[in-house]
Amino acid sequence: MGANLLCNYGESVAMLLFGIGFGNLLLQSNLIKKIIGLNIMDTAIYLFLAEKGYISGRVAPIITDGVQDVNKYINPIPSGLVLTGIVVSVSVTALMLSLSIRLYRRYHTLNLDKVAMILKKEDK
Repeated sequence: MGANLLCNYGESVAMLLFGIGFGNLLLQSNLIKKIIGLNIMDTAIYLFLAEKGYISGRVAPIITDGVQDVNKYINPIPSGLVLTGIVVSVSVTALMLSLSIRLYRRYHTLNLDKVAMILKKEDK
């Protein structure tokens, strides 16, 4: 088992980062900390995809020197997915932070437990 972890250390680090982010998302009550946890999870997924898409000894699929052999290039799809995911992640983070600002302006706290208590009092 130890040899597999050392051989696949990129995937192991990605899984560890995902676990840290997921734990942060579940255990924190502060909204900003939850957003940070979600970003850590995103980063772990991008690391995992990049690690799976890379093949040692191959180069980016840009044809130079007339080499058109498929076995000389890496698959560009995981790299494209990572870039697209980063763009979407930045957009989602900006939206979450803007909604957090609105939440803070209304309830004067970012603690979700306190916001839930305030909402229960408002419903009565």
